Amino acid sequence: MAGFASMLWLGLTAAVAANQRRLVFNPTVEREVQSPRSSGHRTRPVVLRAADGTRLSGWLMTPKIPGRHPAVVYFGGRSEEVSWVVRDAGKLFPNMAVLAVNYRGYGESHGVPAEIQMVEDGCMLFDWMAARAHVDARRIAVVGRSLGSGVAVQVAKERPAHSVVLITPYDSILAIAKRKFRVMPIEYMLRHRFESIKYAPALKAPTYVLRAASDDVVPHSHTDQLVAKLAQLCGDDIVPDSDHMNIPYLEGTQSRVANFLTAQFAKPLSEAAASSAPIPAPAIAEVAPLAIDGMPTPLLPAPADPIPAPSALVTLPAAPIAVPGLAPLPVLAATADHPLSGK
Repeated sequence: MAGFASMLWLGLTAAVAANQRRLVFNPTVEREVQSPRSSGHRTRPVVLRAADGTRLSGWLMTPKIPGRHPAVVYFGGRSEEVSWVVRDAGKLFPNMAVLAVNYRGYGESHGVPAEIQMVEDGCMLFDWMAARAHVDARRIAVVGRSLGSGVAVQVAKERPAHSVVLITPYDSILAIAKRKFRVMPIEYMLRHRFESIKYAPALKAPTYVLRAASDDVVPHSHTDQLVAKLAQLCGDDIVPDSDHMNIPYLEGTQSRVANFLTAQFAKPLSEAAASSAPIPAPAIAEVAPLAIDGMPTPLLPAPADPIPAPSALVTLPAAPIAVPGLAPLPVLAATADHPLSGK
């Protein structure tokens, strides 16, 4: 009997180790919104290239009022395709520039999801937004939901994020995995750990946490551990009538996010922030060219000096950016029976 139990334990351990990518990620390739358009922004599809050449697809939304604006980089959940963010951006991020790009393997983005690459890609997206002429590079927030909260925390640690919003965040995927697989040596098996609790004390940006009233994916005890370590916690709210899946779509959530970011962006920059060194030219990514007013322009300039104020309004073309050869990816791995993070 003991021998059978040992064999069963070894078999389960091997299965978890072999299928850990499915436990952490659930790539969704079908668009949640077929023709995404923001009522409050100019909306453009974009294709960016990661450092290793992987094509990442998403949307750039810019306010209709000319001038420089605060900005948001959004990171989605485990099963989330981000086209819905475009539809709801007018309520979530009013008068802000927004970049929502699907992870590797999600939506029309190529590649395979992995923690290291997702964080590297997130830093590249932050740098790309900081280089836009219509973006105030000193006022860029990162917003992460569920799995994406782990990406947002690490990006905010590596880049000068102005503000941080974490929706249903956790202390670490490793901690959640230990809770689900108590008898297995999960700490020796799990590669994608997303240990936000390790980086939370280093965050310098004001941070706002939103929890679901009922969350069976990220128990509040795991959020409690993270909140206790956040260096600049500004708020920790529970959204009424919410659960892990519906929380980002609720009016209560969207108004809270919009109010927090609007209030933070309205504050004057501190002397330290105003006199900080310019963001260095990112060396981790190249991007596909985008035509602006008919002229080919690189999407990712490499400024050696602070980003200058624009001398004239840059107008993006009305037509979406066409990327030859980009086709929807085949459906990837199905959801595991015991996912380590929700949508």
